[in-house]
Amino acid sequence: MNNSASNTARLLGAGLRALLLLTLVTGVLYPLVVTGIAQGLFPDRANGSEVKADGRVVGSSLIGQAYNLPLKEGQETPAPDLKWFQGRPQNGLGTNSVNTQYELILSGATNRSGDNEELIQWVKDAKAAVVKDNSTGTYKVKPSQVPPDAVTSSGSGLDPNISPQYADIQVHRVAEENGLSIAQVQKLVDEHAEGRTLGFMGEPRVNVLELNIALKELVAKS
Repeated sequence: MNNSASNTARLLGAGLRALLLLTLVTGVLYPLVVTGIAQGLFPDRANGSEVKADGRVVGSSLIGQAYNLPLKEGQETPAPDLKWFQGRPQNGLGTNSVNTQYELILSGATNRSGDNEELIQWVKDAKAAVVKDNSTGTYKVKPSQVPPDAVTSSGSGLDPNISPQYADIQVHRVAEENGLSIAQVQKLVDEHAEGRTLGFMGEPRVNVLELNIALKELVAKS
């Protein structure tokens, strides 16, 4: 019995030492090393790909933001602030509901099939809104001009980018709302348009947050 108890005590002691060692290595040393390497080699990405404006952090280049007017009494969802470029719909956010606030604790797709009646109606309503909102007295958007990303949310619901086509059809409206020339606003879009990563991965895109920051700076100078 004494030998058995002694062996058990040794095994428990060895197990405890192994646990403490693994906790130190995997829970303290490894995270510190990885964090140090990331901060040294990729500080921007390690810190969340922060976007700054006016000397402060205003968001992340990886996460979309909503550009809406204040919610009015009786409204369930706020109306878009049309002086800004608008991002993709956020129908994928929320739990059993439509969340339009880019709540970061919620992320996901609509989980609706392509023939789902509710999804089809969302797309129809979104297309009608894009045509209406972006048509001006001198420029009319045709339904055929509306790209898919203007009427559908991304898989995460947090996509920070839009297609150059969607940005282009917003140019006339943004120019009119801000008292700028169409050429000035189109130049901003062209300057912020990015091609496919490495020439073949992903799709051409425009980061909405970065574009709107540039728009704000242009308006301030005008």
